[in-house]
This record gives sequence, C-alpha cells and structure tokens, in this order.
Amino acid sequence: MTRFGVIFIVLSLSACQLAPKHVRPDLPVPQNYAAEDEPANKTYEAMDLDWRELIQDSRLEALIDAALSSNRDLRVAVERVEEARAAYGIARADRLPTLALSASGQRARTSSALVGEAAGVSEQYGLSTVVSAFELDFWGRVRNTSASARNNYLATAEAARAFQLSLMRSVTNAYLSALEAEERVALAEATVDARREQLRIADRRLAAGVTSELEFRQAQTLLTQAEAELAALRLAYSNSQNLLTVLIGGSVDEALPPGLPLGQQLNALELDAGLPSELLERRPDLHAAERRLIAARANIGAARAAFFPSIRLTASYGYASAELDDLVGSDARAWSYGPSIDLPIFDLGRRRANLDATNSRERIALAEYEKAIQVAFQEVADALAARRFLAEQLQAQQRGIVAQRRLAELAKKRYEEGVVRYIEVLDAERNLFAAEQALLQVRRIQTANLLGLYVALGGGLSE
Repeated sequence: MTRFGVIFIVLSLSACQLAPKHVRPDLPVPQNYAAEDEPANKTYEAMDLDWRELIQDSRLEALIDAALSSNRDLRVAVERVEEARAAYGIARADRLPTLALSASGQRARTSSALVGEAAGVSEQYGLSTVVSAFELDFWGRVRNTSASARNNYLATAEAARAFQLSLMRSVTNAYLSALEAEERVALAEATVDARREQLRIADRRLAAGVTSELEFRQAQTLLTQAEAELAALRLAYSNSQNLLTVLIGGSVDEALPPGLPLGQQLNALELDAGLPSELLERRPDLHAAERRLIAARANIGAARAAFFPSIRLTASYGYASAELDDLVGSDARAWSYGPSIDLPIFDLGRRRANLDATNSRERIALAEYEKAIQVAFQEVADALAARRFLAEQLQAQQRGIVAQRRLAELAKKRYEEGVVRYIEVLDAERNLFAAEQALLQVRRIQTANLLGLYVALGGGLSE
C-alpha cells in the first residue's frame, strides 16, 4: 500500500463519529399557553427588560444587588464554573502532544572485578525533546472526552446564571413576605388595641349588670385570638428578616432607603409569554440540561472508541555524547520514535458494561431535559394564570372588605340598639380582620408573581 493510501485510511478513521448525533426531542408540552391567560394590554419581552425595570422599590433593588454579590451559594456556583472550566482545559490539552525537554548527565566508574580489565571512568550526556505516549485519536475518544468536558463546563455556567435568577426571585419573595408580615402586624396591633377597649367596656357593663358574663367571655375570647395572631405574625416577620440576612450574605444595611408599602410594589408592565418552544432558547436551566445531554452523548462516543485499538506514539529528538563539550553537533544527533498499540482481548465485559452505563446516563440526561422543559412550561403557565386570576381575586377581596366593614358597623349599631346579640358583632369583626389580612396576602402574591413570570421566561439578566 502506498504512503498516500495509508494517510487516506488514517484520515478516514479519524473522521469517524462514534457519538450519537445530538437532536432535540419533540417538545413534551402543548404548543401554546392557554389563550385566556394572555393580557389585553401592551406587552414587553422579558429578554429585553433588565430586572431593575420591574422593581419599583429601591430598597428591594439594593437587597437584590447585595445578594448577587455576597450570597454564599452563588459564590459556590461561580467556583463550580471555574472548576468545570479547568476540567475542560485538562481534557482539551489531551488532544495535543505534550512536549518535554529532557537533559541528563551521567559519570560512572566500572569495577575491574566485574569486567576483568583495568577500572575506568565513563561519561554520558544527553539533551532531547520528548513526546511521551501521545494518543493518535483515530476513533475520536479524546475528542469526545474533550467535547463532554466542554459541554459540562457550559452547563455549569448556565446553571450558575439560572441560580442568579432564582436568587433574585428568592430575595423578592422574602422581602415581600417581610413587608406583608409587617403590615399584618400593624393591622393586628390595631385590632388588639380595639378589642382590649371592647373588653374593658364589656367588663364595665358586666359589673353594672347591663350585660351577661357570656358576652364578656366572648369579648375576652376575641381578644386572645387577636393576640395569638399577632404573636404568629411577629414570628413570621422575624423569620422573613432572618431569611433575607442569609440570602444577601450579611445583615441588612440600616442605611438603605425605606421600602414602599405593599400596595405600591406592583409594576404595571405586562410580559409577553411567547410560545413554549421559545423557552428552549431563553431559559438558562434548559440550556444547562441540554448541555448535559450533549455531554452524555459525547461520552457514548468515547465509550464506543474503547472497543477499537488505542495507538500511542512516543518520540524523541536531541543529542547524546560521551563528552559534554561535544554534546551539540551533527555527529551527536540522536532520535527515536515508535508507536504502541493496545487492545484488551479479555476484560470480563468491562468495556461493554461501561458502554451500557454511558447509554443509561444518556437516557437519564434526556429524561431530565424533557422534565426540565415540562417544569418550565408549568412555571410560565402557572404565572400567567396567576396574573389573571389574582387580579380578579384582589378586586373581589377589596369589594368584600368594603362590605364586611359596613357589616361590622351595622352589627355594632344594632347591638347598641338591642336588636342583635353581641356574638353577631364579634363574628362581623372577626371576619373583617380575616378579610383585611387576606387582602395583604393577595397583594404580596400578585407582586411576587410578576418577577416570578420574568424568571420563568428566562429573564434579561446580563452575563
């Protein structure tokens, strides 16, 4: 066979692609979101908006900035990216030969008792460049290993970006929960004060014989219920503040600007959801899942290559001489090269088991990718539904409070006129208190849902 024939065969073998070709699976979700969830007003693309455009509260903005710079979990995620980058650099380096400069010198005395001659002293010096066991990647094993490391690195980088978006959402939820708890505490404190006054009046009426002990105990029960609710709300506020401390990586700076009331937090911007298929290009967690799938498929190529002979080349070129003064020169030139071929004949099924394992990991990565798509679709669909129905719930809750407040006023008036029993006053005030607390909760959920939708759509967080 001619030299050109050998070169052609080598190039053909090196072009073999043993890894499965990456093809995205069919979208495992509906092609569109529910039409009734789409807003009628002008909408904006989430990818075109910076997260600061959605935040009305400068205090919340400062807290998110603090979290993005000091959160410990985020620091770990960033270091994971650097670790994966280094691993990719190691794998990529294996695709090129390693050159090493070797220098040696030896001086020895030969024993006359061994050679039967007069003892002598010999010298040997060498200087050479060495290529040590470089694998000729005919089957793509090294190439696929490098490709797997590269995609794992890219997946880690996308996962870090996804964590940044998730961290923004966590800080927002914790902050809004603290605001809700703070406002509910203020409402509960006012309610406790009012019920203490009611209990004082009931006590005086009982002492004067105007009312019964039953009504006094009912007023007392209503007060204790409000006091218990106040304690629970104070605990919730404390927990929200503690969570914020962890999320931002330190204590909340007291010099931060004051926050806005919960009712002023909601931004009027409407986000365009687009199509579910667009999430594949928008969401960093889906990018990460796809990169892990590509890496798993590259590992299959590396595992398949193990069934073929591995060919390694060792070579050196340099100088060798018995005299140091004559080391460098044409007469002292020395070189060597030679390939080594390795093909396990009997390995108790090790290579087959390794290939089976990589095939299983690829199927796991595929299932995880499809599950990530389904979860992304659910998050967007839930946020879109919440955008519509929370607005309706908020309006109904506001109307209900107006009606409940009027009902409490009428019940109190009718009780003073002797038309109804005191229990009706207590029930009306209890229902009013619960309705006012529920309104604050709905406002918090509605405000958090906007940033939640922004994150679910992939956001516009800069790299």
